[in-house]
Amino acid sequence: MKLRWILLFLLCCSLALAQPAPKRVVIRAGRMLDVKTGKILTNQQIVIEGDKIVSVGPGDVSSPGATVIDLPNATVLPGLIDAHTHITSDPFHFGYQELGISTPREALYGAKYAKITLEAGFTTIRNVGASGYSDVALRDAVNEGDVPGPRMLVSGPPLGITGGHCDNNLLPFDYHKQAEGVADGVDAVRHKVRETIKYGADVIKICATGGVLSKGDDPKASQYTLAEMKAIVEEAHRLGRKVAAHAHGGDGIKLASEAGVDSIEHGTYIDDDGIATLKKNGTYMVPTIYLNQWLAENMDKIGMPEFYRQKQMAVGKISFQNMAHAMQSGVKIAFGTDAAVYPHGLNARQFATYVQMGFTPLQAIQSATLNAADLLGWSDKVGSIEPGKWADIIAVSGDPLQDVRTLENVGFVMKGGNVYKNSF
Repeated sequence: MKLRWILLFLLCCSLALAQPAPKRVVIRAGRMLDVKTGKILTNQQIVIEGDKIVSVGPGDVSSPGATVIDLPNATVLPGLIDAHTHITSDPFHFGYQELGISTPREALYGAKYAKITLEAGFTTIRNVGASGYSDVALRDAVNEGDVPGPRMLVSGPPLGITGGHCDNNLLPFDYHKQAEGVADGVDAVRHKVRETIKYGADVIKICATGGVLSKGDDPKASQYTLAEMKAIVEEAHRLGRKVAAHAHGGDGIKLASEAGVDSIEHGTYIDDDGIATLKKNGTYMVPTIYLNQWLAENMDKIGMPEFYRQKQMAVGKISFQNMAHAMQSGVKIAFGTDAAVYPHGLNARQFATYVQMGFTPLQAIQSATLNAADLLGWSDKVGSIEPGKWADIIAVSGDPLQDVRTLENVGFVMKGGNVYKNSF
């Protein structure tokens, strides 16, 4: 018996010794943006083993056997983060067209748009709303290496009230159709949080107010009560999940923040009271602003239904001013785009809009790196180029601190030490 255990031990040791060493990659960057200090550092060498960064510094350190990637004329940055996407949704199906999209079709859209998003330089996303847990399936496929895509934190179906923004209000009574995330009352929302987590959600998405691209509801009107939202937040936080609250109207914004949500998505009608509430509670705001510009230019092309169009035009008139006021007033801001309302892959166009709203280019970049990483709870994993973090790295031509639009044309993308794009 002893001999048997000894042989088994020796076999395990030999197998462990036979494991290949992590691959070693060295990126030689002509310029590198330190997103913490805002400084452009020159002639930096980033050493990567496996999927992690092991060292960063100037000079040309010898790395025998390493794969060397030379980017002498590029500016290297940490991979970007989009904290508000709908990666399994297609941007050219609105209103009743949506009813023809099955959950399997959504998942396949997701496989297509995940690759596009990754190649646009967004190595991490938070997906806040998908039917049938299609985003859970996509996340798992990406993690298994089945399809290329960014790192994903996903919500599955968003939680909402009966008849609210997160319900399906397109079909008549005869169909008795209700969206998967609908729950009313404290006990029901607690159960729905648990159910959503059971089926794979990393984050809980709720609809605190009405929305724009939905029928029969008012973006200004609050939906969940304070008691319901407190129950959702308490249950989610107890189970280790953060909560993102879709909120346009001022009352809903304040109620959601007081309930303890981690982020307010959109924030269209935020006022001074709402700003003070978010600052008091340390609640992040995710201003999804570029989509208004894209929709204004493309409403006719995409055939937006009239019952969406009227709400979008009203929201578009006021959102820039209110969101900019919040951004300039010191509310914590994380970058999120609502990609799927407009085409995936155009996410970086929002940086220029943030600058138009009063951010410096560095602040805009920090919203999609340091701040977004903090919101996701991943500050120790992503958001900057530092030893110990995942090797999620992008590169662009030119200086994004001088022209933030350079981020709209990412030439190099690495995620976890693997190169997915290199046009340099």
